[in-house]
Amino acid sequence: MGKLRGFMEFDRIKEEAIAPKERIENYKEFTVAPKTEQLQEQGGRCMDCGVPFCHSGCPLGNLIPDFNDAVYKNEWEKALTILHSTNNFPEFTGRLCPAPCEEACVLGIVNPPVSIELIEKYIVERGFNEGWIKAQPPLQRTGKSVAIVGSGPAGLAAAQQLNRAGHKVTVFERDNKIGGLLRYGIPDFKMEKHVIDRRMAILEEEGITFTINTEIGKDISAEQLEADFDVVLLCMGATIRRQLPIPGSDLNGVVQAMDFLPHNNKAVDGQLEREEKFLATGKDVIVIGGGDTGSDCIGTSNRHGAKSVTNFEIMPKPSDERTDENPWPYWPFKLKTSSSHEEGIHREWSILTKEFIGDEKGHIKGLKTVEVQWKKIPGQRPQLIEREGSEKEWPCDLALLALGFTGPEKSIPEQLGLTYDERGNIKGEKRYQTNKPNVFTAGDVRRGQSLIVWAISEGREAAHQIDIHLMGHSTLPQKNVAGDLVAV
Repeated sequence: MGKLRGFMEFDRIKEEAIAPKERIENYKEFTVAPKTEQLQEQGGRCMDCGVPFCHSGCPLGNLIPDFNDAVYKNEWEKALTILHSTNNFPEFTGRLCPAPCEEACVLGIVNPPVSIELIEKYIVERGFNEGWIKAQPPLQRTGKSVAIVGSGPAGLAAAQQLNRAGHKVTVFERDNKIGGLLRYGIPDFKMEKHVIDRRMAILEEEGITFTINTEIGKDISAEQLEADFDVVLLCMGATIRRQLPIPGSDLNGVVQAMDFLPHNNKAVDGQLEREEKFLATGKDVIVIGGGDTGSDCIGTSNRHGAKSVTNFEIMPKPSDERTDENPWPYWPFKLKTSSSHEEGIHREWSILTKEFIGDEKGHIKGLKTVEVQWKKIPGQRPQLIEREGSEKEWPCDLALLALGFTGPEKSIPEQLGLTYDERGNIKGEKRYQTNKPNVFTAGDVRRGQSLIVWAISEGREAAHQIDIHLMGHSTLPQKNVAGDLVAV
């Protein structure tokens, strides 16, 4: 259980970072690893609660008190085994997850919670450094084949689990490298891409086949894929970008975040030369959208050398602490300051963009906004009200739209005749099965835009159900109904 009363003896630690002025000079990860002793002490803060709410806070049901205790006792290989039992890719979640487990930590009610994500990250990093993480090909094959469309976290997690069950797994990716949004949506300063590559090498050694530059529905028809494999699993994500249907949205310089970020990632990787329309250098940049994608645009723009970076958020500024309406252990809707915000940003809240203003050449030169307020109406959605006399014009050379996604692309589900849920996602029931018995779905394409940790969970759960579908039973691990522990 860690150290008896360790939570009273040791303080929460944060991962140190290189100073903003220095780190924006490149795209490298900028965190500094804590000392082993510091991580052990942090593991010792875990109270091994009678009801460990961190389990239910984690979509994967990670066995957090168990690996915390192992770290405290300096049993790192044991900690890695425990962590890998529920999470295929802790090197991804340890860098990119918003850590809902920490917000559900019982210690967090009265004290800063255990630094769970930090411990998770350095368990897996130690595992790679020590050579403990090795390929584990299945001892025998079942003769069954599974096609997985999409190589993001859901597709990769499902692929590894199904391969472990002995099925022949082929992953199809339309881009030129594996990883999906992990590779092309996440900037290198948050996760360098060798982190993906080292895991891919293991997956390939385990026997998974990766087919790149192949778009299902175009290069190979969805019907042909269904005919060639026993099961098809769709993990294409939710990639239809939300638009901003206002005057001037077609101007040059109004750019979707998920065009801007992949272009930059490919440029960092040496795959292409940067195009002017995706450059923030010397420009007044306005990022519309206050989520993680908007934050990534801010950090990237600062590294380009933007003249100024401003962030618009239509919602009101959150409080610094939980409100009475947002009690523990639920996810707290409080002010978040990311590492990108720390690098230089002007933030505006409760603001609505009304129009993009263009010059005579059809390029954006500014935009018009209005302040808004949200009126709460019992039993109804809050009503958006514009404040009279709050109109304002802003200089802008590059507007980045980080507005999220509305759902999956339609070509594959339409070719297969699949049904949608009320939100426009591919309908996959509790068993992750669509209206076609041999077609399954997992990740954002099923649940809508969500977290990487949820995608991994979905991939693992879908793999379990597919294994049952193919074999009549499954020994692949599964979360229980409550979602807080791994089923025996």
